[in-house]
Formats: sequence, C-alpha cells, structure tokens
Amino acid sequence: MLNISPRLEPPDLQLVHQRIKDTIAVLGNFKRLRDPERKRKDYLDLLRHDLANYYNYNDYLMQKFTDLFDIKELIEFLEANEVERPVTIRTNTLKSRRRDLAQALINRGVNLDPIGEWSKVGLIVFDSPVPIGATPEYLAGHYMLQGASSMLPVMALAAQPNEKVLDMCSAPGGKTTYIAALMKNTGMIVANDVNKERCKALTANIHRLGVVNTIVCSENGRQFPKIVGGFDRVLLDAPCSGTGVISKDASVKSNKVEKDILRCSHIQKELLLSAIDSVDARSSTGGYIVYCTCSIMVEEDEWVVDYALKRRSVKLVSTGLEFGREGFTKFKERRFHPTLKLTRRYYPHEHNMDGFFVAKFKKLSNLIPAKEGVYCRKAKAIIFTFTLY
Repeated sequence: MLNISPRLEPPDLQLVHQRIKDTIAVLGNFKRLRDPERKRKDYLDLLRHDLANYYNYNDYLMQKFTDLFDIKELIEFLEANEVERPVTIRTNTLKSRRRDLAQALINRGVNLDPIGEWSKVGLIVFDSPVPIGATPEYLAGHYMLQGASSMLPVMALAAQPNEKVLDMCSAPGGKTTYIAALMKNTGMIVANDVNKERCKALTANIHRLGVVNTIVCSENGRQFPKIVGGFDRVLLDAPCSGTGVISKDASVKSNKVEKDILRCSHIQKELLLSAIDSVDARSSTGGYIVYCTCSIMVEEDEWVVDYALKRRSVKLVSTGLEFGREGFTKFKERRFHPTLKLTRRYYPHEHNMDGFFVAKFKKLSNLIPAKEGVYCRKAKAIIFTFTLY
C-alpha cells in the first residue's frame, strides 16, 4: 500500500503537482510503468488524495468527482472550477431588443458578443469600463445580470402567454423575470421564496424590469399545494449543495460532506413532489414541471427525479434544449428509469457555464398514488394567503 498521511501541515504543492503527473503517467501505461508491489487501486487512492490536497477539496467531494469523471476529465473539471465563469446578461425583451441593447452598451465601451446560437436574448460581456451592474441601461431595466446556465430551465419551461405559472424558489428573480418576458407580461406568475429577505431583491428586480403580471409571496414550498394549486407550469430551482458553482463559492470545496448532500436530496424530493402537486394535469396548454439544480451530484439530480417518477403520475419529456449531456440512466450500482436520458447535465469545463441539471416532467393525472395500485385525489386548496410586496 502507498503511504498516504493525513493532512497535518500545508503540502508542498510543487511536489504534489509532480506526483500527480507521475501517477497519471503510470495509470496511462500501467503494465509497463507500475511498481509490481502496488495495485491500480493504490495509485488511484494516491491520485485522489493528491488532487484533494492540490485543489483544496475534502476527500469526500474528491471521491464523488472521481466517480463522475475519468482522470482526464476530472482534471479539466477541477481546473475549470479555478476560473470564474464569463459575465453574462439577459436582454429584457419587455423593454429592449438584444440588438439595440448591445449597441447601447458598445457605445459605452463594453466589449460583448451574443452568448451563442442557443439563446436569442443572452450576451457575454468580456470587459467593461463601467460596472455592468450600474449602467443607465441596467438601472432602467433593459437587462438582467444572469448566469448562462440559469437561462436554460426557463427555456425548458417554455411558459406561454396567459398561463398561470409558479416559480417555487424564485429569488433573486432572474428566472421569474425571464418567464414574464416570455409570457409578454400576460397571465399570472406566482414568485415564491421561503426567505423573506431574499424576496426584497426579487421584488426590486420585478419592478426594475417592468414586470406587472407577478405576485410575490414567501411560503414554505413544501406546503404550497395546501395553499394554492392549479398552475399550468411550475419551475423548481431547488436549493442544493452548489457543487456546480464552485468557481463562485470556493468554500464548497471543504464545507460540503455527505450529510449535506443527503439533506439537500431529502428537501429536493419533498419540494419536487410539492411542485408536481401544484400543477393541473388538465391544463389545456401546460401541465409541465421543470426541476433544476446548480449541483452535479447524482443524489441531487437523477436520484431525485427517479424518486418523483415512482411516486407521482408524471413522465419525463424532452427539455427542448439543443445541447448538454444526457442524464445518467445508471450510476455505479444504481439504475434509474431509462427516460432519465431526456434530462440534461451541464459542466463548466465542457460548456463554459456553471454546473447545472435540468429535467422536464409532464403531469399525466391529478390523482396521487397513495400505495401501489391505490390512488387518492388531492384535496383542492381553499386558502390563498400571499404576502404582497
């Protein structure tokens, strides 16, 4: 066995880096370069330990990432997490067109380009002589500072004019205001967030962007079907471990352990069932639920979706997103429903955006399976208590 000592003092990073390269070389030509007394597992354990030291991750997360990626891709992922993602903005089509907004910002010396063919409203900002969050155009509500990956679930939701839509965990409002723009300020959006302090930023962005079809409330999402239901579509951007946004929050590297991931997964399962129960399967235009996280953990993504498939009358449908990796249908010893391939995964090293997961459900019935082969009807909500801001 290789001698892997606990981290008691700061490692010599140059030495660790060289050992990482040597270990990868051995694993690449194992029969010729290996030490006959050492097994492949010994080298893999050493590599995982050294990578955790070099990039400052705890051993639990490094093991999880090793399970997700092969060695080459793991290094690419870890390197991508050391670099901030590009600044991106979303044109608010309630007030401006992307072409006009781009020209106005270029006139202020901003260097930008369209974000890509997949988005008609996104712009990527390379550099700016003025703070991009303080231009006259920003203050007038012509655009929203918004990560590229967070635009994807709204595109998947594909809300239509005059629908009733719930954004269950909506603060600070990037997705809510994008939904409002797609709906052309018609219909009704309920923008909910359990954190009342975060609702202040949500409300401010709604006003700044000229959204007038939205009600802001602060309720526990897990209790939402008891308050009001009958929505055409629901977006659930669930609270998560943040393993897809490590470039923004490096504390995730050392702070997140197994109990955190499992706690998030438990909450996500409850919220997703609540989101499904809030949708009316009889909607003539909708009946859809989009579930997303900024986590790349299977426990928070495919595991949660597979759980919902087993407990509600729903099926997975195409997200309509033209890029992204297919979700896992099997992972280690776990097997998921084959339609999990319709979900989409996004990675910083591959898509140059935050790590993200997107799944889209179609609700088939308002009947809720109580036990196997037995169904009960959900009682209609009779209470409508929102706090207006």
